[in-house]
Amino acid sequence: MTELTAQQTAQLDQVLTDRYQSLRNEVQEEMERTGNIQYVELMGRDPGDIGDESVADAVADLNLEIVDRQVKEMRDIESARRRIKAGSYGICMDCGADIGFDRLMAYPTAKRCLACQQQHDRVYAAEAHPSL
Repeated sequence: MTELTAQQTAQLDQVLTDRYQSLRNEVQEEMERTGNIQYVELMGRDPGDIGDESVADAVADLNLEIVDRQVKEMRDIESARRRIKAGSYGICMDCGADIGFDRLMAYPTAKRCLACQQQHDRVYAAEAHPSL
């Protein structure tokens, strides 16, 4: 693989910027949309209706999980943009090899080359799924 050209880096930076703006808008819309609407609606209901309250809690938890994922992706984008500024973007953090333009176009926040990412996934796969 070869080092990224200035044009490729600029193109990837624009992809990251566009995605960041999109995520920011989605998070803002979700926060405005949900606010505390679920709980405001419940306040007018019979206090004994526990089923509705648990459904509202589940919906709020799901919305928070979605927003949490979006915020995590925004942080990954911020990190990638810092790597661009530092001149380390597109370089595998494990082996130091070039990540490659095609991989970065598919996954612009990639921190590892494909081989190192596959190795990382094998080693840390068990940690992602805790058992009882």
